Amino acid sequence: MGYLWIKAFHVIAVVTWFAAIFYLPRLFVYHAMAEDDIGRERFKVMERKLYRGIMTPSAVVTIGLGLWLLTINPGWLSQGWMHAKLFLVLILVGYHLWCGKLLRDFRDDSNTRSHRWFRVFNEVPVLILVAVVVLAVVKPF
Repeated sequence: MGYLWIKAFHVIAVVTWFAAIFYLPRLFVYHAMAEDDIGRERFKVMERKLYRGIMTPSAVVTIGLGLWLLTINPGWLSQGWMHAKLFLVLILVGYHLWCGKLLRDFRDDSNTRSHRWFRVFNEVPVLILVAVVVLAVVKPF
């Protein structure tokens, strides 16, 4: 498969992963505010399907295609912008896994965080996205 095809599908996977990363914590906000059992159960189903059916597969494809791109262009590994980008991807993977832990807390009815906390938590990936795009496009160092 050609380099540009791999890159295109990598970008598509990144967009899908970020869409899920933006939406799951938003669901957590509403779940934390839910006061009825039917609503809470509905959020549990939505959160589980989003995490397992979209977010995690998108992360796997993003990382897999990113590694494939690195094997095609190993010289990128000697560049500072790529080191910074890979560090931010590691942080994003940690955020992804943390979302999985929070999902389990909601599933087990053991969440102790407020909807306000989740509103702030929801902003973290925005900062990572901005930084990753700037690094990938501008390559500042």
